[in-house]
Amino acid sequence: MKRLDYHWYARSPWLLLLTPLSLLFRIAVRLRRVAYRRGLLRSRRAAVPVIMVGNITVGGTGKTPLVAWLARYLRDKGYRPGIIARGYGGTASQWPQQVRPDSDPGTVGDEAVMLAGRTHCPMAVGPDRVAAADALVQHSDCDIIISDDGLQHYALRRDIEIAVIDGVRRFGSGFMLPAGPLREPVSRLDEVDLVVVNGLGAGREHPMRMFTGDAYRLSDGSRRKLSGFQSEPVHAVAGIGNPQRFFRALQQDLRMLEVHEFPDHHRFRAEDIAFGDGRTILMTEKDAVKCRYFAGEDVWYVPAEVDMKAAFSDRLDELLEQRVRTGSRDRPASLELTGD
Repeated sequence: MKRLDYHWYARSPWLLLLTPLSLLFRIAVRLRRVAYRRGLLRSRRAAVPVIMVGNITVGGTGKTPLVAWLARYLRDKGYRPGIIARGYGGTASQWPQQVRPDSDPGTVGDEAVMLAGRTHCPMAVGPDRVAAADALVQHSDCDIIISDDGLQHYALRRDIEIAVIDGVRRFGSGFMLPAGPLREPVSRLDEVDLVVVNGLGAGREHPMRMFTGDAYRLSDGSRRKLSGFQSEPVHAVAGIGNPQRFFRALQQDLRMLEVHEFPDHHRFRAEDIAFGDGRTILMTEKDAVKCRYFAGEDVWYVPAEVDMKAAFSDRLDELLEQRVRTGSRDRPASLELTGD
């Protein structure tokens, strides 16, 4: 049976049966927004500025690689960035949790461990973004926070909002959950500061180019160009929100590719990648953090790299100057949810 997200983007006619539920979801989203705007639900500022990176759809859009890019960019600009996230899939009994590159992904979440290893930034995760931000500031010297996801987590106020869109799948059926992939109406994009499209953008959208880097062996960290696997049959493994994007990227360099798709945040076990034929296995960086303790010599991961154009960097610099360096920390009044 095909997953529900397949039908969202295939615009299957039977989804019309779910539109009454989508209408109820839309009303609930609207009422929640109103409650924050009128102060019935309270939002709080963190002790340092917050850049919120999220999306308005369910599923992978490429926001996590963008968060890694932002962390490097801010560090180059002289900031000391820290990162917060939900810790999705983590089973910690207490939240928030500090995250290190060697943390257990089963406890704090796979994306969190991947980001900590990729950026080497201080990081905290938890369902309550305000508590995660407070813990991060308390346990590190960060002077700016990047939130990976959380665009709809209005309890934490944000100084800059960035929304990421999948340039191929866009908004699917155009309906809100459960008849479509939308968490909020498309009109929500009019309120964010920067709209980034994973692919070709239009209008005020900033294009983001994602590409695969070299491959790294899990067992020893050795590096190899993808073209080095071109003449051999390879298994490709992905348990992410949009695995087809990863498979398509590999197919640009590799001819003999057998793909294995797993659910997003799948808890890999040794038998999941025990194909028994001695072929090389290539997987995503997010999946690799869950396989590093049992991976053999034939298992490699391929990081997703991001390239942003100067127009995005220039606009980000303007926003940082207006709302971070000046200390005003004010977004336009029409976009603020409620006062402190």
